[in-house]
Amino acid sequence: MSLAQRAMQHPLLAPVYQHVWRPAWWLGANAFDLPHLLREKAKAVEALRLGPGDLVLDVACGPGNFTTAYAAAVAPAGLALGIDLSRPMLRQAARDHDAPGTAYVEGSALRLPFGDDAFDGVACYGALYLIPDPFVALDEIVRVVRPGGRVAIMTTTAPDVVRGLAGQVARLSGLRVFGPAEVTGRLEAAGFTEVSREIHGFFQYVAATAPGEV
Repeated sequence: MSLAQRAMQHPLLAPVYQHVWRPAWWLGANAFDLPHLLREKAKAVEALRLGPGDLVLDVACGPGNFTTAYAAAVAPAGLALGIDLSRPMLRQAARDHDAPGTAYVEGSALRLPFGDDAFDGVACYGALYLIPDPFVALDEIVRVVRPGGRVAIMTTTAPDVVRGLAGQVARLSGLRVFGPAEVTGRLEAAGFTEVSREIHGFFQYVAATAPGEV
């Protein structure tokens, strides 16, 4: 388990993750783009095109700060399900973000405990770069989203000209810096359409529509 993964399992991180650790780290890597950070949840909901009654999965949900935003978008009959490998994060989610229409389950992004085509939307924000086999996790996301459903992913990126150095520094803590087309290319190869990519500093926001009939 990498340093970054061990940190996510630590019970002292969960209480400060949402309000202190993540905003500080995110702003530093995004040239202090505060307006975008304030709209991040709303933009995630927009990217997933959620509607009332939808079933949405929040992969590596952490303390659930995005899960409740998805739940509000699919209310009153929908469900936002958060899954995470860290018990401290899930306990924090249950304490702080246990709104109606939310549920949390312990599990690995590398083997999602759900059937094929199970969700109208699948999101993974701020976690893919922490996962030891990120493309296995991405393939799992592809597997569980229904035909015509949407995926939304926020993860790292860097231009090739600086990626080598940035990647070496990141790998010391167990992080991965993705190339410009690694994530979008994987989705396109799986037949996804409407693939979009928005870059903010060292982060990319990717959204796409699963192949098949709606």
